[in-house]
Amino acid sequence: MSTDITIVFHSGYGHTQKVAQAIAEGSGGTLLAVDQQGNLPAGGWAQLGASRAIVFGSPTYMGNVSWQFKKFIDASSEVWMKQGWKNKLAAAFTNSAGINGDKLSALYTLFTLSQQQGMLWVGTGMMPSNSKAAVRSDVNYLAAFSGLMTATPADASTDEMVDGDLATARLFGERIAQVVRGITLG
Repeated sequence: MSTDITIVFHSGYGHTQKVAQAIAEGSGGTLLAVDQQGNLPAGGWAQLGASRAIVFGSPTYMGNVSWQFKKFIDASSEVWMKQGWKNKLAAAFTNSAGINGDKLSALYTLFTLSQQQGMLWVGTGMMPSNSKAAVRSDVNYLAAFSGLMTATPADASTDEMVDGDLATARLFGERIAQVVRGITLG
């Protein structure tokens, strides 16, 4: 079981899953969901071990990753002991209800996980849409650099997610795929 890119994520209400799907569209990666009890499906750890890049994703709950994703992080200590993810590429994303929502705290948790595992980090590499004419549907409207940030109102369906956030996710996926393939970005 070999895949270049695996997007491992937890999604409480479907919003984070939709972002993961958009990243997969851009990267050609494979999705791997952490279930509602914080566990991977059978073969999940082997899939992560066979991947060249792992993209971590969690909703931001109370200023950090969901408890389900935290359980996954804690379980990865067995991988850490063997340095099983050392020198793999890592990237991350998060979604919260608020535009701010302390998403950066969740991304820092995922960055710290990657660094403890000896991984190499890939940020978004995108300029923000910060002109006077910027609108919420623009690419990288939330001006995220260290990882992908998206925002979805808590009462919105997955069909009501912001097109600009999903376009940003696809572009983030494309960047990750380019780095995996060793293409010089410029």
